[in-house]
This record gives sequence, structure tokens and C-alpha cells, in this order.
Amino acid sequence: VAQSSPKKTKKRTTTTMASAPAAPAAPPAATAPAASNLSATSLYCGDLEPSCTEAQLYELFSTIGPVVSIRVCRDLITRRSLGYAYVNFQQGPDAARAIDVLNFQVVNGKPIRIMYSQRDPALRKSGVGNIFIKNLDKDIDNKALYDTFAQFGNIVSAKVATDSQGQSKGYGFVQFDTAEAADGAISKVNGMLMNDKQVYVGPFQRRGERGGGPTTFNNVYVKNLHESVTEDMLREVFEKCGTLTSVVVMKDGEGKSKGFGFVCFEESEAASKAVEELDGYDKVEDKAWIVCRAQKKAEREAELKAKFDAERRERMEKMAGANLYIKNLEDTVDDAKLRELFQEFGTITSCRVMRDTAGASRGSAFVAFSSADEATRAVTEMNGKMAGNKPLYVALAQRKEDRRMRLQAQFAQRAVAAGGMPNMGPYGMPPPGAPMYYGQPPPGVMGPPQPQPGFGMPMMPPGGPGRGPMGPGGPGMQYVMPMPQRQGVPGQRGRGGRGGRGSGSASP
Repeated sequence: VAQSSPKKTKKRTTTTMASAPAAPAAPPAATAPAASNLSATSLYCGDLEPSCTEAQLYELFSTIGPVVSIRVCRDLITRRSLGYAYVNFQQGPDAARAIDVLNFQVVNGKPIRIMYSQRDPALRKSGVGNIFIKNLDKDIDNKALYDTFAQFGNIVSAKVATDSQGQSKGYGFVQFDTAEAADGAISKVNGMLMNDKQVYVGPFQRRGERGGGPTTFNNVYVKNLHESVTEDMLREVFEKCGTLTSVVVMKDGEGKSKGFGFVCFEESEAASKAVEELDGYDKVEDKAWIVCRAQKKAEREAELKAKFDAERRERMEKMAGANLYIKNLEDTVDDAKLRELFQEFGTITSCRVMRDTAGASRGSAFVAFSSADEATRAVTEMNGKMAGNKPLYVALAQRKEDRRMRLQAQFAQRAVAAGGMPNMGPYGMPPPGAPMYYGQPPPGVMGPPQPQPGFGMPMMPPGGPGRGPMGPGGPGMQYVMPMPQRQGVPGQRGRGGRGGRGSGSASP
């Protein structure tokens, strides 16, 4: 049964669902939500173009009915639009009509998306009535997705995921107001053809609920493909392991294969079977395929980072106490000369002089021994020993974080011993991350003298302390002492003046 969505701004998108039942009559106009957590007069307006303003939205929504308020949400610091706004009507029927008339209306060259405002964050994130659709054709946009699923119930929101250029990522989400409508859409549309592409429709799952072990994945990644391998050839090979929902070979802008693709199975057991049986498949142009579980970029980066961190920790634990740091080397010392200096103390596993981008020595190096005892003996014998015209500094190597913490502890101890603040860094500066105080000293620190009511500002001698021929305590140093100043009005005497008159009035 062919279904066609209304015309888009550029071209017509026709959505075909093969073997689907006949579409029922068009759903009635949106009505006020029955649930108490949805506001009948407050609307959420998303997918806004960054330059869209409240005045533009007011001009648009006031054509429907009286508008109480409109607010475009913005960043607190940059004041840039966050891409969504809230519109409040006086009456609920006006809000319902705005959804029917203005939903997907183009504003500043971008269609907006309107729905009732959900005030309860728990319900907003519950996922009830939310379904996930993937393997969508690139021509299907938000409106086409909305029109396709509107026959199954009242839609709260319909959205196709897009990249930074506004191109479809091939999947989207539709949220119904009831779980029954969502279940009906899943049972009717899953496995159907939309624009000649078979789509998968299922309940929405959060990232943490999707699993990720080797027995719970459905998508398979295949690489090292020959340029002649097509999607049909890939489907023919993998369909022996189970029912497929989608097969794609990635291509460049010229239509040439990039040498890898993705195969999605209906069941996770079939995907696991494909990985076990087809990894290393070499019956096409004698190129062995690499078949494994498909991973998202963030997941793959996290896995590689965890792997490298584990290897690094293992290497550091293995070399703990056996790795030496040497500095104050002459520029002529290279790896061979450094090894010659330290080889008498034991077996050297690695030896390297640090150099800059131009290849010049930085004057420091690392030497690793096979055991901590050999490294300890090398430190005892070589620290302070002359190598050429310079004495060597030899110590156990430390990680950057450990060295920074040790130095901060040393500076704090020195500050306490000198009578300063324990949290101050070298040269009186606070350590990295500590708050800076502007305009007034931090608690516990005496600042410069401040003028007091009735007193002048104490003055320093010419040249300042420690300057010129007369430093602090030098001969001839003079200080101007603060003198009291009267605060009364000229012509008036203070209380207790001559004649015993008070200061309540001036004498005639």
C-alpha cells in the first residue's frame, strides 16, 4: 500500500510500506493532553535556527490565538540560542491548533518541531511510547516520518537524527502518547519497506540498557573488502547465518567502495554466529575479511583508551623502582655513551636521551634496569659523579602526577616554616587550582593599611621601602604620623569647647 507525505519544500518524498495493511482514516486534530503532567496551554518548540528570535515566534504563533509569553532558551554566558523555546497560550484549543497548523513550519530556512511541554522530567525521560526506527532513506525528514506513523495513534514527537550539515543519519524516533499505540506501530511497520528500504522498528532503549556483550549485539562490522564486493554479494554470504535487516557497503563521494561495510541481523545469536564463522573469510579475490561486532566511535575510543591505560599501568608496575631519571647531561652524550656509563651496574632494558624536535639533546635521559636493586646501586654510585665537565643528577623516575604532588607538599612545608600560609605555592603564588583573591587579601593575611575615619593615610618615605640611599631603618628616615581630623562643619565647635556650650547650634 503506497502512502505519500505532503510536499516538501524541495521535492516529494514517497514512503512505501510493502505488505502493510491499509491505512485507516486520518487521525483527528490534536487535542489537549489528558495527562495532568502535560500542560494544555504550554508548547515546546524545537529545532530552531540559531538566529530565530521571540519576535519572529510571536508573529507566527499569534496568528493562531492570544499568546501569553514566548521565551527562547539561551546560554547564560554567551546568550546564544539553545535551539528551542516555550510558547504559552491563553487557551488550550489554541495550543492544539498550533500543533496542527504550525508543526514543521519553516522558520529562517529550518522546519520547527512543536509538541506539548512535558513538565515532569521523570516522565520525559521514561521512554514510554517511544520507538526507534533505523535504516531510513536519506530523503525521509521529520514530517515524512510523522505522516507515516500518524495512522497508529497520537504522536507526541517525531524526529530524524541529523548531522552537523543537516543530513539524515538514517535513523529516527517517534513518541506516542500511549504505549499501546507504540506497540501497534512496531508490529505493523517493523520489516516493511519505506522508500524501497527495509526498516527496523523497535522499542526505544537507553544507552545503558542496550547491553554490549558479545551475545547481545546485532550489527556486524566487515572490513578488508575488495572493491568489487557489492551489497548483494555481502548479503548472499551473510544470510546463511540468519535473517538480515540491513546490509550496506560504505562508499566515497565518487561511489567507490571504502573497503568496509555493516551487516545487521534480526537476532543477536545470528550475529554472533556470523562473527565466529565468517571472520577470516577469503573466498572473494583472496582477501581475508575481518568480521567483528560493530562499535560506535565513542565506545571504540573508550575501549582502546582502557587497553592502553592497562598496558601503561602494567609497564609502570613492572618498572617501578627500576627506572632512573638523569639530568645535567652534556650535549655530546648520546644513547650509546649513556649506556656505557651505566652498564656496569646491571642489565639495561632501555636507555634513551631526550631530544627536542630539532634533534638537539635536552640534557636529560632515562635508563631502565632489569631489577630495582641494580637501579638503587646506580643511583648511589652515579648521583653527583662527574660526566665530562658536569656533575650528574640521578634519581628514581617518577610519574608527572606524583612529582607534582611531591613538589606541592614541599612548597607547603616551606611556607609553613617561613610563617606563611600553608596553601601558598612558590614565590607566594597560590598553587594551580587555588582561588585568587582580588581587591582584598585572603582570610588570615594582613593587607596594606587602610585609612580609618578621622585619620589620614600613613605615608612611606621617599623611594619606598628598600629603595634609594635610605632603606628601611636607614639614617634620616622619617615617617609622617597620622593626624586626627575634625569631622564637624566649619564654624561649629564640638561638645566640650570653651564656654561649655554644646554643639547643637552655632553661637551668635
